[in-house]
Amino acid sequence: MKRYEDLEHDDGTVVRYRRHDNGDGLVAAGAHVAATAYIASSAWVDPGAGVGANVRIGDHCWVEPGAKLQPGAQLGTHVHVGRDAVVGTGARLGSRVTVGSGAVVDPRAVIEAETSIPSRTVVRRSSRASAWTPAA
Repeated sequence: MKRYEDLEHDDGTVVRYRRHDNGDGLVAAGAHVAATAYIASSAWVDPGAGVGANVRIGDHCWVEPGAKLQPGAQLGTHVHVGRDAVVGTGARLGSRVTVGSGAVVDPRAVIEAETSIPSRTVVRRSSRASAWTPAA
């Protein structure tokens, strides 16, 4: 398996991704990923994203630029975390969850599989989908 991959974005810029030592997932130059984070080999972390200690990112996940995964967060498979979204400490996201751009998932919140969180929404630990509120 190659240690580096170069990807050309729609605007023509080329971003280099390297394999993370823990899981072999692809991490872009400019992303900040803790050494103790696990990034599955088919997962991508974009430039400017931050992944804290002991985070677990499952297969086929995509973490967009500026997104932050705080320590201990867990992402199932096929999870998409949008630009500038925040997944709080110890939060757990099931498989096929989409977190919209700028959304915030509170610490220790549990998001069920196949859930879509709208952009700029705050998900409280005890919230139901109907109780989510727009972010300020």
